[in-house]
Amino acid sequence: MTSARSSRRTPWFKVRKSSVHGKGAFALRRIRKGTRIIEYLGERVSHEEADRRYEIKDENDSHTFLFVVDSKTVIDGGTGGNEARFINHSCNPNCESVIEGKRVFIEATRTIEPGDELSYDYQLGRDDDDPPNVDEIYACRCGHADCRGTMLWPPKRPQPASARTPRSGAAKTAPAKTARSKRKAAVKRSKPRTSAKVPRR
Repeated sequence: MTSARSSRRTPWFKVRKSSVHGKGAFALRRIRKGTRIIEYLGERVSHEEADRRYEIKDENDSHTFLFVVDSKTVIDGGTGGNEARFINHSCNPNCESVIEGKRVFIEATRTIEPGDELSYDYQLGRDDDDPPNVDEIYACRCGHADCRGTMLWPPKRPQPASARTPRSGAAKTAPAKTARSKRKAAVKRSKPRTSAKVPRR
């Protein structure tokens, strides 16, 4: 009985140096699949304010604590954030980000053993005005056999329609273009995932 109580008091993870990138979060005890580990906290700001804060950021610096909640809100984990900001990216993650009620949670997608590093797929969005070396800037170093080599999504920069070679017999007309306005983003942000789960509060 005492050990069960002691286990409940033990934090899920501890932040320490990571071979993936800077600091990482490492499990202190077994974390079962489906466990809600931590909420991603930080100051909630507009996209415009997030851009303003990071506009002087070196474009070759991939370090960011910004997490998009929706079209109006970004969580800046670098201001008033918690240890969730140290969970690194992986192409073969053991966690995922879940958005419920405009809050972001990190949940285990499989059972995590003590000593394992926690990770989730950042799926940082690509932008039309990304620098040519964007894949180098946001290179993934998770080390898994199925690593796609980048924290960006989609994994490869889409080819312009003019550069694509049509398959034999395919029509040689360019696909219809969709007009859309896109504000230049000063920094990359984690792409949110949604969940159909009932909120647990």
